[in-house]
Amino acid sequence: MSWREWIRTVEVEPSLYGADFAHLGDQVESLLRAECRVFHFDIGDGHFVEPVTMGPIVLQAIAPLVHHHSGVFDVHLMVESPAKYFAPVAAAGGDSVTFHYEAADDVPATIRAAREAGLQAGVAFSPETEPETVAAVAADADIVLCMAIHPGFSGQPFREETFARVERLRTALPDVPIQVDGGVNADNIRRLREAGATLFVAASAIFAADDLPRAYRRLVQTLA
Repeated sequence: MSWREWIRTVEVEPSLYGADFAHLGDQVESLLRAECRVFHFDIGDGHFVEPVTMGPIVLQAIAPLVHHHSGVFDVHLMVESPAKYFAPVAAAGGDSVTFHYEAADDVPATIRAAREAGLQAGVAFSPETEPETVAAVAADADIVLCMAIHPGFSGQPFREETFARVERLRTALPDVPIQVDGGVNADNIRRLREAGATLFVAASAIFAADDLPRAYRRLVQTLA
């Protein structure tokens, strides 16, 4: 299957980076019951970004639950040398992998390597990178991720220039699904949709709430 089949017009993706790891399985199951089907999974290596985050072992532990409910894992690699992670991510249960433009010497070749590993392929870019620069080499990607914060740390404020950056990316890539990650919440998600995004990664907006399914549904309903 592919992103074209996974996206139900739009998708809100809970970012497990914001989850309570002592209750990770229970939180994921509650979101699955709320009809969430795409989960965002961040991997940071301590080099491309400072934090060392979750790795394939955690993904392997939780993937059977998500796949049992026909869900998928969208893995965001905030790492140097991303291609070396493709096989371990695929073996652990990842369905799609997104690497950073800034970490790839040859973006088209890295997209091909992800697909050879049996993964969908996305390209992310940081706030300092121009959307048109990425679009010039990412037209063959399955998704393109426009970061609304600097990658690596959850809880940063949303950067207002992201709306215009998404619009520019949509103009440059009219047929590629656009994802936004960082500070997405009920106050900005509708405007991001109007700018051209269809995939919305949310950490604090969901996992900081007392009722996770309700927080997830609120974001979905805001897009309706």
